Amino acid sequence: MTMQEGTGTAPEPDQAVEQKIQKLRELYADAPEVGKRALENVLRKDATSFVGKPRTRMESAGRVGSRQGRVSELTLIAPFVEGGAERLRAFLQLRDGNFDDTDRVGTVHDMRFVFLDNDTKLLFCTAYDDEWDPYIDDFATKIPDELDLFMCNCVGWPGTRSPSVKDWIAKYQIAADGWYVANPDLTVAETRRLNRVGHALEEFLDKISD
Repeated sequence: MTMQEGTGTAPEPDQAVEQKIQKLRELYADAPEVGKRALENVLRKDATSFVGKPRTRMESAGRVGSRQGRVSELTLIAPFVEGGAERLRAFLQLRDGNFDDTDRVGTVHDMRFVFLDNDTKLLFCTAYDDEWDPYIDDFATKIPDELDLFMCNCVGWPGTRSPSVKDWIAKYQIAADGWYVANPDLTVAETRRLNRVGHALEEFLDKISD
């Protein structure tokens, strides 16, 4: 027996998604016109891209910060000491992108140093594996002096070996309200392993194709 096309029943729209879409329209009711148009365009294309069920929910990374899967974020804004911005900028330029010492920590995905408000504040952002406390402990045990070279340029930095260093970091850290992670279940070690496997596979394929 042949089934006729188009006789199936269309799925009911997700009630929670519909409620979120309505809430979005209410939020953007007084937005600039360009924002209203953008919202309708996005909803027309794929409403669930904004309000559907997330792949991985944002959770707490521990004391401060957010986590998705195995990856956590740290965002810190701290004031510079006098001359600190000039010294840190020169130090970063001298290193010319060399962060081999950070590789020794083994859990750091990325780091960014940004100078704000006419060089009066440092924005420091990083993504790392798993929980907040072990991450800070890794720096304190593996590269304490290297971290001090960076952060001594900020007001009140107590030193990586100080018992109060975690309190200082937490004081200036701000948890992200929104944050995207492409591969939330991959740690730094797993990413490197997959990279090695990929290179080995490419070399093998090159050999057998000769």
